[in-house]
Parts: sequence; C-alpha cells; structure tokens
Amino acid sequence: MKNGLVPMTDNVIAVDALRGFVARALTAQGVPLSDAAQVAALMVEADVYGYNTHGVFRLRQYLARLKGGGCNPTPTLSVVQETVATGLIDGDNGLGHLAMAAARDLAMEKARKVGIGWVGVRGGNHAGPLALYVRPQAEAGLLGMAAAVGSANHVPPYGGSDLLIGTNPIAFSAPVDGPDPFVFDMATTVAAMGKIKTLLQQGEPMPEGWMVGKDGKPLTDPSRKSEGFLLPIGGPKGFGLSVAIGLLAGVLNGAAFGSDVVDFTADTTSQTNTGQFVMALDPNAFGLGDDFGQEVARIFAEMRASPPLSGHDPVRLPGDGKTLSAAAIRSNGIALKPALRYDLDLLAAEYDIAKL
Repeated sequence: MKNGLVPMTDNVIAVDALRGFVARALTAQGVPLSDAAQVAALMVEADVYGYNTHGVFRLRQYLARLKGGGCNPTPTLSVVQETVATGLIDGDNGLGHLAMAAARDLAMEKARKVGIGWVGVRGGNHAGPLALYVRPQAEAGLLGMAAAVGSANHVPPYGGSDLLIGTNPIAFSAPVDGPDPFVFDMATTVAAMGKIKTLLQQGEPMPEGWMVGKDGKPLTDPSRKSEGFLLPIGGPKGFGLSVAIGLLAGVLNGAAFGSDVVDFTADTTSQTNTGQFVMALDPNAFGLGDDFGQEVARIFAEMRASPPLSGHDPVRLPGDGKTLSAAAIRSNGIALKPALRYDLDLLAAEYDIAKL
C-alpha cells in the first residue's frame, strides 16, 4: 500500500478505467459517446456502492440487446405528459439508465418547486439498481422512492403456476444528519434474479428458499433456474406488493405488466417497454426542512443502541457505511470477481474493443 492506496491487480480495476471500458463497449454498438459515458458512469456507480449484481455484470446483457436490435442505441427521450407535480417520460426504447436518470432529475426539480415530484417511465429498459435513482434525493435533503416492473417474469401469482410477475423492485431514501443517508433497495422476491445469475457465473449454488421447482421442491442449482420460479417475500404479502408496483410502474405509465413483459435476456430483438417511476418529496413542504434529518438521526441512534440478540451483529440501518466504503473503492479500485473479469475480457474480444 502506498499513500493509502491499494496497488491495482488484475482483478482490481480503477474506477475511471472501468467506466472507460464500459463506455467503449457501448459506443461499439452505436451508442453516442455522451449517452455511453452517462450509462457507464451509472453502471460503475452501482459497483462502487456494492450493487454488483446490477452494475457492470449486466454489460453482456445490454450489449446483446443493442446488437440484437431490442434496444435503441440512439433514443430521443421525451416528456409526453406533465403537470406541476407529475410527468411521464418515454424512453424511446433506449438504455434504461438514460430514462431513469431523466425521471430522477425531473422529479427532484418538481419537488423543489411544489414539494413533490412523481415521474413515470415507459418505453424503458433495465436500468441497474434503483438505489441510483433515490440516493441523490437524500443527498439533496429530499426523500426518494422508485420502483420498476421486473425485466422478466420469474414469479407466478400467489397460488398459481403461470409466470406473470417479475422481481418488481422498490427503493426508498431519506436524508439523515451524518455521513450516510437512508437508502433501502430491495426486490419483492426473496432474492433478485441478478444474485442467481452471479452465482451461476461463479459456479456456486443457491441457498434453499430462493427458488422452488415446478414440483414445489427447493431448487439450488442456478443453472436450472428456468425450471422453477422465484419465491415472493412474505408469501402473499410480497405478491400483493409486487402487484401494486406493477400497477404504479407498469399500467399507470402505459408500460408492460403481466404477460406483456418481455424477458430482456432471452429475447434480444423485441422492445421491452419496461415501466418505472421515480418520486422526490421535500420535507420543507411539511414545515420540517433540516429538522427532518436531525430527527431521523436521533431515532436511528436509538435503534443502533438496541442491544443485539445473542448471535447477532449490532443493529444497522439500510445505507450504513456505504459512504465510507464507496470512498475507499473510488480510491482503491473495484475488485471484480475472476469470472466477471474473464467475461469482460471475452466481451472485449467479441466486440473488438481494447481490454481493461
């Protein structure tokens, strides 16, 4: 270690180098440089904050959809409906990060003006972790929320057997006095499909309880994921939450939900019409302002002070430690799993771009 920095190794990559690689890969498939740079920055940011199942790991899927014609490399985003507090963005079937970043920024702009901003997206695509689109609200003193219809159906309706629902994630954020905002990002299934795909890439089994086969028995081999389905969190409660997200992120925006959802990995030629939304809420609209973050910090301190149960670690809140760990990764580089590094080298050869 020199000057507090960890020397780069084959699988520890400088953040700027990884951004550059991703941008080169996207431009090789016709994405304009400015769009490629924006998407690459968000993809790498996902890895910086530890969401490595939804960051650079997804590059192969995005490139396949661009190459297959299922994703538009040169979209023209447009606001097709708007009020002082709401908006609807059409992503023109471009890379999902572009539409979601635009929705996040517009929602925050509206919240600063009238107290709340809610912006839906249609014509989108997979956009990485929702945390990317709620953390900025908290860092700006706002509350944030975002949700999405999953990019493939892996779950039947509760008690049914047809795959009609996705992992349908949802995320929340809030400002807190201190280094870490509250950031909570989850799938409505016990595990996100991205976690299963990373286990498959690394040759590791799934824990019991993530998936079951069509015979109802536990499925632990990730290579057999197509033979079963994901389980919702909390049984019927997770199913109900997933349906609610589908209504708000899909149906309300004129986007896909139910049998209309296209599996963006298996089908690289069809438009997905992925639906999402982003919300921003200003505490000032409730007369709180900075008092909100101070009160949250007080309440969180009480929670962290709760003596842990035997065998448990001390209490943590969603988002704790993320700011410090992200700063360390920005300085030291991102440690890529060997299987992912190998796949990125394969992509460099397949798409004729310079390796990392």
